[in-house]
Amino acid sequence: ALELHPMRELLLLETITEIALLIALFTVGIKLRVPLFAKDAGAWRWGVPLRLATVSMLVTILGLALAAMVLLGFDWGLALALGAALAPTDPVLASEVQLRSPADRDALRFGLTGEGGLNDGTAFPFVLLGLGFLGLHETGFLGWRWITVEIEWGTVAGLGIGFLIGDSLARGVRWMRARKREMVIFDEFLLLGVIALSYGAALAVHGLGFLAVFAAGLALRRADDIHADSRDAAEKPPLTPSMLNVNEQLERIVEVAIVLVVGAMISTGYWSVAGLVLAALLFFVVRPLAVWAGLIGVPAEKVSRRLLGWFGIRGIGSVYYAVFIAGYEIDYGQAEELLACVFTVIAASIVMHGVSAAP
Repeated sequence: ALELHPMRELLLLETITEIALLIALFTVGIKLRVPLFAKDAGAWRWGVPLRLATVSMLVTILGLALAAMVLLGFDWGLALALGAALAPTDPVLASEVQLRSPADRDALRFGLTGEGGLNDGTAFPFVLLGLGFLGLHETGFLGWRWITVEIEWGTVAGLGIGFLIGDSLARGVRWMRARKREMVIFDEFLLLGVIALSYGAALAVHGLGFLAVFAAGLALRRADDIHADSRDAAEKPPLTPSMLNVNEQLERIVEVAIVLVVGAMISTGYWSVAGLVLAALLFFVVRPLAVWAGLIGVPAEKVSRRLLGWFGIRGIGSVYYAVFIAGYEIDYGQAEELLACVFTVIAASIVMHGVSAAP
C-alpha cells in the first residue's frame, strides 16, 4: 500500500503538485483556440470563463470560508485560506468535460476549460490574503500591497510575460527552421522549457506564475493559428500539435498520480466528517450559487447553467494550495484538519463528478 503523510512530506508534495499543475495549465492554454475578442451570438466568448474565474470564484471563497468558520472553528484568516484553496476548479480531472480538441467549439466545454485554466492563478492572491490575516504574509496598510502587488501587478505581469514568451518562442522557432531546414528541435523538451521559463520569469518579478504558464500556452496556439493562414505555412510546420500530444500524455500520468496521492492520503487518515459536509455544501449550494452570481446578465440556456453549476471539479490545484498553506507556521492540529478537509472534498469530487461526467 502507498502511504504518504503530508505533514512529513510537505515539500515533496508541494513540488509534485506544482509541476503537475504547470503541465496541466500549459495543456489547457494550447487547447483554447478561441481568439481573445471572438463573439458568439453577439456575446463575448471569453466572458463566461472570466466571470467564472473571478466573480464566481470570489463567491465560492466567501461561502467556503464562512462554512469553515462554523464547521471547523477556524478563525477568519485560516478559513479564508481554506476557501481559496478549494476555490479553483481542476484542469486535469475535468478532462471528460473539457474541450476534446483544439477544434472543439462547444460553449459549455469552453467555459469549464477556460475557468480551470484561469482560476488556479487568480486564487493565489486570496490564499496569501488569508495568510496575511494570520500575520504570515505582508499585505501592507489596509491591504494596499496585496491589492497593488499581488492582484494588479501579479495579474498583469503574469499574463504579459507568459504571452510574450509563448509568442516570441513560436516566432523564433519558425525563423530558425526556415533558415536551417536540417535543424532538429525536440518539441518535447521545448515545451518544458517554455513552461519553466514563463513560470520562472513571472515569479522573478512577483507575477502570478500559473497565469503566465496558461498565457504562454494561449500565445503559442494563437501564433500557430495566425501562421497557419500565412503563405509560408507549408515550409514552417506548426508547433502546437506535437506539443499538445506530448502534454496530453503527461497530463494522463498526472491524473493517475493525483488520484493515487489523494487515495493514499485518505488511507492514512486524512479525511473528516466535516470535510464531507463541506463537500456537500460546495457541490449543492456554494458552487451553483457562485455560478448563478457570476453569470448574471449573460445569455445562457438553463441546462448549460445547471451543468456549469454542477461540474466544479476539485483536484490538483486544491492539493497544491492546501500543502502550501500547511507549510506555513500555523497550528499543527489545524494544519492536519485543513489537509483532511481538502483531501475529503477532492475525493468526493472525484467520485461524484467522475461518475456523472460521462453521461
